[in-house]
Amino acid sequence: MPKFVYDFTEGNKDLKDLLGGKGANLAEMTNLGLPVPPGFTITTDACRVYLEQGQEPPELREQVSEYLDALEAKMGKKLGQADGPLLVSVRSGAKFSMPGMMDTVLNIGLNDESVHGLAAQAAGAEDGGETGRFAWDSYRRLIQMFGKTVLGIDGEHFDEALDAAKHAKGTQNDLDLGAEDLRGLVEAFKAIVEKEAGRPFPQDPREQMDLAIRAVFESWNGDRAKLYRRQERIPNDLGTAVNICSMVFGNLGMDSGTGVAFTRDPASGQTGVYGDYLQNAQGEDVVAGIRNTMQLEELGSLDPKSYTELTDIMAKLEEHYRDLCDIEFTIESGKLWMLQTRVGKRTAAAAFRIAVQLVDEGRISSDEAVDRVTGAQLAQLMFPRFDENAKTERIATGMNASPGAASGKAVFDSYTAVKWSRSGEKVILIRRETNPDDLNGMIAAQGILTSRGGKTSHAAVVARGMGKTCVCGAESLDVDTKRRRMTAPGGEVVEEGDVVSIDGTSGAIYLGEVPVVASPVVEYFEGRLGADSPKSDDLVKAVHRIMTWSDERRRLYVRANADTPEDAARARRFGAQGIGLCRTEHMFLGERRALIERLILAGDDDAERQAALGELLPMQRDDFVAIFTAMGGLPVTVRLLDPPLHEFLPDITELSVRVAVAEAQGEHNEGDLRLLQAVHKMHEANPMLGLRGVRLGLVIPGLFMMQVRAIAEAAAQVAKAGGVARVEIMVPLVGAVQELEIIRDEAQQVLDEVKERTGADVRSLIGTMIELPRAALTAGQIAEAAQFFSFGTNDLTQTTWGFSRDDVEGAFFSAYLERGIFGVSPFETLDREGVGKLVQIAVEEGRKARPELKLGVCGEHGGDPDSVHFFHEVGLDYVSCSPFRVPVARLEAARAAIESEASDSR
Repeated sequence: MPKFVYDFTEGNKDLKDLLGGKGANLAEMTNLGLPVPPGFTITTDACRVYLEQGQEPPELREQVSEYLDALEAKMGKKLGQADGPLLVSVRSGAKFSMPGMMDTVLNIGLNDESVHGLAAQAAGAEDGGETGRFAWDSYRRLIQMFGKTVLGIDGEHFDEALDAAKHAKGTQNDLDLGAEDLRGLVEAFKAIVEKEAGRPFPQDPREQMDLAIRAVFESWNGDRAKLYRRQERIPNDLGTAVNICSMVFGNLGMDSGTGVAFTRDPASGQTGVYGDYLQNAQGEDVVAGIRNTMQLEELGSLDPKSYTELTDIMAKLEEHYRDLCDIEFTIESGKLWMLQTRVGKRTAAAAFRIAVQLVDEGRISSDEAVDRVTGAQLAQLMFPRFDENAKTERIATGMNASPGAASGKAVFDSYTAVKWSRSGEKVILIRRETNPDDLNGMIAAQGILTSRGGKTSHAAVVARGMGKTCVCGAESLDVDTKRRRMTAPGGEVVEEGDVVSIDGTSGAIYLGEVPVVASPVVEYFEGRLGADSPKSDDLVKAVHRIMTWSDERRRLYVRANADTPEDAARARRFGAQGIGLCRTEHMFLGERRALIERLILAGDDDAERQAALGELLPMQRDDFVAIFTAMGGLPVTVRLLDPPLHEFLPDITELSVRVAVAEAQGEHNEGDLRLLQAVHKMHEANPMLGLRGVRLGLVIPGLFMMQVRAIAEAAAQVAKAGGVARVEIMVPLVGAVQELEIIRDEAQQVLDEVKERTGADVRSLIGTMIELPRAALTAGQIAEAAQFFSFGTNDLTQTTWGFSRDDVEGAFFSAYLERGIFGVSPFETLDREGVGKLVQIAVEEGRKARPELKLGVCGEHGGDPDSVHFFHEVGLDYVSCSPFRVPVARLEAARAAIESEASDSR
């Protein structure tokens, strides 16, 4: 019989696939002898069965009963018994942390009878006093959470009833409500349940638990969970575990409380004790941000014994996990309990600092340090920051929850954030506190600002995970979401649509847009800030060390896509080891466009065509001399002219109007008429699949060979000047080997002629870009005529999917993402199953035909972290991307090598 339930004593931290992250780590802490409330975990296997079949596996109920019986025996009380009941929490826990995205229900087991037993259990006798308050507070929390989570009731109904109770009491603080107030609130909540759900709140404790388990399973496919998984690229088929844990109570009085702690600062990475604590509260109160917390250090004076025990446990956990740990704990009447630990989410800056710190502390190797940071985090560090010297109006300061510089129009709800963002507006989402339903708006916004909550609130944790700028707990701000306005302590009023700026590094909040300056990490990569410079902070030094280790470990070379000497020089500063794509069509713009028009108008006039090519030749030669010189002997892949030729001609509609107007005025312009005839002749219904790439070289005599001659003469000129030019001539859009053979033979003749004339033996290769499915499928044939392949994955994605990128991304990609057809755009991350399969076939067939075949990729996928790992796996020699993404590719190439070796050794 399959095993669907594990006691906390049966698992360990390596069983995350089965027990989820929360369950595996609860088991690990139990095994370490830490004070964990007893409980058990229902596996992800059970969840997957439920989601596939629409019902629990038949063995599950029996196994849950078995483990519940054991838990009751261990605790000496029954679930929901009238006199001193056992209460449990039912909490989700997937393999990957999804903060707030799935469901939790606390205090399962309370009902109209056991609530009195709970009060008596806490006080030794039911007295209706503070302990009576605790019992009724716990009961109202259960009904509220159960109603929202299990029965799907809009939470505003409960919020309004709670606000009404506080208003009747003349207070805004939940803690001012006494036992009788809360008893009345319980009745109000039960009435809400009966009205909105069409059934009474269940009094049977086991029914409560079973329904809560089912709700957790179903929350895996809730809208916010699916959206979060798409954002974080978490697979949809993992499922969630369910953790049943005996309750401990932080709301027993002022000697009780709940908190979240980090073993290092998740925002900066600095060592020390960081976290939030809330007296007389249950666990969800801290992360919900509904009451402002105290800093964890203050617990040291409130409860020195618990604080000392907590910091000792924190040190033990960090030593055990060898990483920053995120910890949830509860203090019940002076007794510390550990409710959760996990390797904590952190900002990009913290990730780099912590990785280097742990190497210096001897806890991890340099390989582990490289593997613990990501290219996406490095890209975040390269974003601009606010100019500290700018004249700006600071209106308030909050907690620096997630760093970055963000400006945008103020919006006060997630719907508006999404709507305005889709219209091209940059927005800042402003809330009192966020909750999981705000995820859409948080994704759409440039940054998030809340007036409540600390560094462990929902807004802070989710923003850090997404790399979003966030300022939390700006208590001095009066945020009125109903009136869509915010008032600062100085009286400044921000209406919806007003521009604000937030600094997630300092916590500062400004009116208007604040100018930005380059990141110090970019200054480091560009050579304007040395790692050993006194101006370099510990972040720049950490990035330098990580990149040094990365370059030592990667197998893939990293090149850049660069079309000008300036781009080439920048690429080298960013660490590029050559140019993987030099797009020559970018050299034909501006004043040279007229020469292309002459070339097209020449038609069959050989003399006119040769004259135009003759004028273009020295211009092209000078272009290549400058680029080859800038690259200083590193390889340069030059792509011969590729775009549809009509792009160099005037718009057919505008030209037709111009000719028609001239004729109406009795004027006659022979040049415009000839141009219009040529444009009509070359007009195509689908130009991206028309006259472009290798077809241009075959149809327009002399065009490609002019470029080859310019390349060869430029290389010879550089060689004569004492330099080195390593040239790779790339023929684009080849679909049949015969196309390549014709161009290759003509090109080789030109190269030989230039060599004989100049005496310079230029190091050159001739190859092709694989960007059509047919080219990938016939790669073995093409490799016989090519010395290298460069995969053009942008066009290969378009032609494989039948998409025109320019047309479809704005038309229906958002709907495809929302419906889960795409987890991520195939133009952003390579589609491994389709496009990736074609790449793999081409690699295997190409190398089979020509073992020494050089293989690279020049589509922008070459700078995408996940895609770089794929290119490493299939055996490419290099990736090429925009200069700015070269450091990202360098880091991810190293991580791919490290992970590949680790996988091979298992």
